[in-house]
This record gives sequence, structure tokens and C-alpha cells, in this order.
Amino acid sequence: MGENFQSRVRLRPVDLAREHGLSTQAIRNYEEAGILPAARRTPHGYRTYSSLHTGALRAFLALLPGHGHRTATSIMRAVNRGTADEAFRIIDESHAQLLDDRRTLQAVERALSDLEPTAAPEPGAGSEPGAGSGAVAGSGAVAGSGGTFIGPLAGKLGIRPATLRKWEGAGLVRPRRDPRTGYRVYDDADIRDARLAHQLRRGGYLLEQIAPLIAQVRAAGGLEPLEAALSDWRGRLSARGRAMLTGAAELEAYLRERG
Repeated sequence: MGENFQSRVRLRPVDLAREHGLSTQAIRNYEEAGILPAARRTPHGYRTYSSLHTGALRAFLALLPGHGHRTATSIMRAVNRGTADEAFRIIDESHAQLLDDRRTLQAVERALSDLEPTAAPEPGAGSEPGAGSGAVAGSGAVAGSGGTFIGPLAGKLGIRPATLRKWEGAGLVRPRRDPRTGYRVYDDADIRDARLAHQLRRGGYLLEQIAPLIAQVRAAGGLEPLEAALSDWRGRLSARGRAMLTGAAELEAYLRERG
């Protein structure tokens, strides 16, 4: 009998807002976005909410940390439309992305073996950009050096050449110039740095966060900063996975309430 009474209780926007430290405008925005079911209206046009809206709000806020705003919104819209299967598909895709991010982290960790001081030699601070390049114009590889040009490297990483130029400006890669063509030439160390930069960017790191890590990697024994970053990344992935479990529990409670 108490449950029936609760389902009939009429809540104002401010009642929902106060519980979660939100503004009443946020509650209205969530309703308009389809995150909350449509509110009932009093004869005077005022919105009234019920325990169902409370459950929807709790589910959405619980989904946010694990899935992000856009995905959490899509999940709630699908549920409120009555298309739960679509919501489950979106959740599956979000879990698949988390798994892909975990695999990316593992790839970076495997790449640590390439970061030993005995790895591919790098140009010294005072070396000339085009020294010893031996470039072959028009080809992807650079004869006699194991280097490559910007186009083939960008294609291998699945990024645009403009991105590599941006990374160069930020100090993440330091290609030399071929003396005959003037093209950028990326040697083994540059390719390593570009690969690490790409993987760390996928992990959510900003260029200004990546630059000092790669600078330390270039120095002998400079693996500690990268290892700390990977540990932080691993922790964030674990927190995201746990947040997905919390979100799933609240969403299940909301689905049960919807019947």
C-alpha cells in the first residue's frame, strides 16, 4: 500500500533537483532531451513528476561515469521510447569500446620493450635534420636508413599527415628533412614516438601531457613517467568498468519500475 501511495506522489522539478544537487532547469532539460519520461501537467500547466522520474534520473546519473553523456542519453532515450533492445545494443557497443581501450593499453605496455635506451638510435640535440638520409624521392621508405615519409607513416597509424605535423609542432616527433627533396623523414625512433603518441591520445591524454613523457622516454632510463601514466590509465579503465556495473544496476531498477 505504501508503494502505491509513493507512485501517486506528485513531485515538483525542484524535488528531483535537490536530491542530486541539480538545478530545476537541468531537470527540465533532461525531460526535453528524452532522458526523463514526459512529465504530467497540472490544470495550470505546471510539471509534476513521480517515483518513475526519480528512477530515470538515478539511472541516467549512474550511467554517466561509465558511458559518458552522449551514450547515457541515448540509452535513456531508447528505454523511454520502449525500445529496450536498442538500449542494450548501445550498452554493448560501449562495453566493446572499453574492451578496445583495454587492448590499446596492453599494446602500449607491450611497446615498453621498444623504449629501452638500447633501442633505435635517435638524432642528437645538435644534429642536422637531413644528415645521412639517403632518401628515394616518391617512395615510402628511405633507402639505407629504415625511415619513412609522412604519408606512409600517417597511413600506417590511421591518422592524417596534418596530425603528424601538429605532433611535430608539439615536440612529440622530431623528423629530419631529406636533403634532396626536403621531405620529412621519420626514422625508427620517430616511428616509435609517433606510435606511442597515437596510443596515448587514444587513451585520453592531451598533447601537453604526452610531450614530457616522450621527452623522458628519449632520455636514458626515462621510463618511469610513462609507466606512471599507464598505471593511471589502467586505473581509469577499471573505474570506468566498475561505474558501468553501477549504472547497469540502476538501469535495471528503472526497467523493473517501468514494468
